[in-house]
Amino acid sequence: MKIAIIAVTLCKGGAQRMLVELANGLKQRGHDITIVMSSHGIVEFPLNVKIIRTKTQDITVNDIPDSDVIVSTYYSLIQVCEQASLAGKGIHVRISLCYEPVFLPNQEVSFKSYHISKNLIVLSAWQKQVIKLNHGIDGETVPVGISGAFHNMGLRNGKALRVSGILRIPEGGYSWHRDQEYLTQTLNAIKHKYPDVVISLITHPNELKHSPTLRSVHSNQNFESLHPADDTMLNHYLNITDIFISTSTFDTGSLPGLEAMKCGAAVTTIYSGGNADYCRHNHNCLLSYRYENKLFEHISFLIDNPEHRYRIAKEGEKEAAKWTWEKSVDAFESAIKKFIARI
Repeated sequence: MKIAIIAVTLCKGGAQRMLVELANGLKQRGHDITIVMSSHGIVEFPLNVKIIRTKTQDITVNDIPDSDVIVSTYYSLIQVCEQASLAGKGIHVRISLCYEPVFLPNQEVSFKSYHISKNLIVLSAWQKQVIKLNHGIDGETVPVGISGAFHNMGLRNGKALRVSGILRIPEGGYSWHRDQEYLTQTLNAIKHKYPDVVISLITHPNELKHSPTLRSVHSNQNFESLHPADDTMLNHYLNITDIFISTSTFDTGSLPGLEAMKCGAAVTTIYSGGNADYCRHNHNCLLSYRYENKLFEHISFLIDNPEHRYRIAKEGEKEAAKWTWEKSVDAFESAIKKFIARI
């Protein structure tokens, strides 16, 4: 099939990683894949497919090549992809990498955008239910996966215990749902209670460079500042992490927790919707709702109970092994075939 994927950016992030993994995986299976991006679009992942750059910041119908399928990836791209489809350039399929109306501005625009295309791909059972309730559309689920770059290297040496969490750039308003102030407040309290525990903050170097807020937090002497530039470095940092923390309260499909599980870390996390597909409390992680304020309690429990920590880490590693990008590509191909069969 000839598939055109219309994207805003492919900078570091779980949603962008998924697009890249799907594009590369589909290309490897013999599909003709093209990514259309504006002149301002950023690519921070290895990409093995053709890229069409527009002459301006806007993407027009003329920029989209004739294809079997046109994949829109963000609410601001829905109109132009639908126009291209109506012009005979291909079937319009929307992949909803996030449910935009809940946490982005312009809710009146992003909400209405879900009424434009019936061909919808979602990332999790929870997201599928949310969109079905709000819009009546029953999307096809394509789950997230984990790169083979992430694996347990057996580096934990039983010396200083390490607790880690990822911080994303807050400027711009795209990270409020991660509740990062709650994360840093909790980690400060953990450091006070357990002074010998190493607290590591993980942030991509580009985001650290462009964020005064992140640089201020990373300068806190209670924290070790880590800034992996690629998956190899991130894999190493997750491999020396004993307890990985996630405080995101809204994710359609949460990758960091799965990646940490794959590397053998014990995970304690806030319920974010999408992570319910792989998180099972007290079996492969410690899971709590944000209103319960149990993060400090859960981290403390895992520090004080190494046998329990080892057990849920091992179960998490088993669970994470099930989540592969190959399965994601399988599901994407299956969804596309269903949409084409509806014509």
